[in-house]
Amino acid sequence: MTPSATASAREILTRLHDVMAARSNAQAKLNQVVNIVGEALDSEVCSIYLLRDGVLELFATRGLKQEAVHVTKLALGEGLVGTIAEHVETLNLDEAASHPDFAYKPETGEELFHSFAGVPIVRREAAVGVLSIQHAEPRKYDDVVIEALQTVAMVLSELIANAGLIDEHATTVGRVNNTQAMRLAGLKLVEGMAAGVAVYHQPRVVIEHTVAEDIEAERHRVYSAFDKMREQIDRMASQAEFGGGGEHQEVLEMYRMFAYDEGWSRRINEAIDSGLTAEAAIERVQQRTRMRMRQIDDPLLRDRMHDLEDLSNRLLRIVSGQLGSAAQLGLRKDTILIARNLGPAELLEYDRRRLKGVILEEGSLTAHVIIVARAMGVPVLGRVANVRRLIGDGDVLLLDTTQGEVYVRPTDEMEESFDAKLSLTQKRRAAFAALRGEPSTTRDGAHITLMVNAGLRDDVAALDVTGAEGIGLFRTEFQFLVSATLPLRQQQQRLYREVLDAAGDRTVVFRTVDIGGDKALPYLRQSGDDEEENPAMGWRALRLAMDRDGLMKVQARALIEAASGRTLSVMFPMVSEPWEFDEAKALFEAQRAWLASQGRMMPHAIRYGSMLEVPALAESLDILLPKLDFLSIGTNDLTQFLFAADRAHPKLAERYDWLSPAILRFLRRVVVPARAAGVPVTVCGEMGGRPLEAMALIGLGIERLSITPAAIGPVKAMLRSLDRGALEGELAGWLDAPTGDLRAKLSDWAQAHSVELA
Repeated sequence: MTPSATASAREILTRLHDVMAARSNAQAKLNQVVNIVGEALDSEVCSIYLLRDGVLELFATRGLKQEAVHVTKLALGEGLVGTIAEHVETLNLDEAASHPDFAYKPETGEELFHSFAGVPIVRREAAVGVLSIQHAEPRKYDDVVIEALQTVAMVLSELIANAGLIDEHATTVGRVNNTQAMRLAGLKLVEGMAAGVAVYHQPRVVIEHTVAEDIEAERHRVYSAFDKMREQIDRMASQAEFGGGGEHQEVLEMYRMFAYDEGWSRRINEAIDSGLTAEAAIERVQQRTRMRMRQIDDPLLRDRMHDLEDLSNRLLRIVSGQLGSAAQLGLRKDTILIARNLGPAELLEYDRRRLKGVILEEGSLTAHVIIVARAMGVPVLGRVANVRRLIGDGDVLLLDTTQGEVYVRPTDEMEESFDAKLSLTQKRRAAFAALRGEPSTTRDGAHITLMVNAGLRDDVAALDVTGAEGIGLFRTEFQFLVSATLPLRQQQQRLYREVLDAAGDRTVVFRTVDIGGDKALPYLRQSGDDEEENPAMGWRALRLAMDRDGLMKVQARALIEAASGRTLSVMFPMVSEPWEFDEAKALFEAQRAWLASQGRMMPHAIRYGSMLEVPALAESLDILLPKLDFLSIGTNDLTQFLFAADRAHPKLAERYDWLSPAILRFLRRVVVPARAAGVPVTVCGEMGGRPLEAMALIGLGIERLSITPAAIGPVKAMLRSLDRGALEGELAGWLDAPTGDLRAKLSDWAQAHSVELA
């Protein structure tokens, strides 16, 4: 909050304090509020709408026709006011009528006014009303005005609650008395199955007093709460038990950095300066953070905002004295934890013996809490809509993140089915584990090299667990994604050496940093460039790394020094033309020469490879192949580029088929010349981790797959039951003259030839 915003808010709050203390009735107080706000902000119109029986009713206004009070009503989602309440968002419009949700109410006389700004009045995270201002001339309101409105809205929440004007239905959504069994869908964040009772992470702290009596006393309360919170974070980070180093430790360090962030504490102090209590100031800054989160497209930044939300909740509980989360109260049974979102430190507070799974209303694959949950071995299901409305505290839950679902209050039949699947899953795991020491050889004697994809130190343990022959793709960008600043060369070198040491004599292929696009780093922003409309096809991966060649040089030195005395295998992502590979290799060779001149120990050899993800590169294979030691095909990006179909877009999911003739024919066009040139080809995308798709790849002549550790067992079982020679001839015919559903043909062929497709 800027100094002028602070002054505006303080002026209003000073006057509102007297209004709230007066003995007049609620209607009289609301009438005074709109006049005070209108005068302080020099606004021609100021109006308050309150939610009553699910409808927003005009309760008080300065500037609109008084006969519209208690007459004008808007449904949630209707008009600008209804939109603000439905989405709990702020609107700031210089021309209200141009907004697609604008709805004209003639009884108000609002046709005279063009500009409009409105903020939600929030209670227990739900909108219970709207505060708005209007002017006759078109104008975009300054941030000062919007911040003052948001501060007033917090005070109004307390005023209308004390006056008994809160629509309790709006704030008790989620406490619906429902006893029926149901299935809820979500996004798999950490794989696994679990059963337990529903426990909500924390009740929201309800702020009872918003206007400060003594600003200095409130400031002291916040300082004290910050000290206690930082002690808690430091203690939890030091006591986290994962064994060894890992990405989760770097996440906790970043979380600690947020706890000590001066900018955050300064914003809270500025809110106190405006006249708010400590609790209201924290909530005021938190509300602004939530609104910013809704506007952020960058998933990494959004996840970091969630960390700040977690810390705000923690600080609010400390300053209010309401410390009882489910973790503090203790878990009494096997538990599935439910929350809108969680921070990594909050997850660490739970008893790992009782915590069996987590369900999040929000959440994403790159969130810090997911990295920690994966290290803890706790399955997580995210993006479960309306979870607070549909799941009651204590409900029995059956969580299956593999299928992206949770069964709520399951029937006996659902429990039997879940138990059978869990038992079958355990038996299959045992069967796959028994194959760990068996060769990955087809029935007709063709050896297929199975490797794993990795990105964390701890992932290397999967080599021993699965019997994989190496790491075909080590994603070096993970270290960059969880660091608050660019990782130092020594940090990178230490990670790479630890990975190589853990792998022993097994191959590790390091992919140089693949950042940019949907993996943007806040500390590595482009300057002077507009935001990219198509980040997946933009300034990312090798393009970005070579543009910031200092970054690439540091990584090259770290990799070369980490691999001293061994063979280093390195590949470059997002190569679209051979000259890009040449430049990247030349950079590495220059760093090798410089390090050698300094007397540093060198790798025995460096093997250079390229990722084939950009279809254009296939047209230059005759130029590129003689320069390569190996080629890796990234089927995830390749497929969406070929089909112009974002694989995450639900409406395009059916177009994203790895077993379409177009994909398989394209891959064959790559495999044939590579085999002739003696260049080994590895598929390292998700396609290779699915038994049916992996079968097709082997039928094309692919002999190396790099897949998730969990896929090693099922794929090995498939290929050990496969006659590759028989499939090659059949598949070649289908691709030469494609007709019908190729996926169905492959499935039928596998069934007819007893190929195991677990």
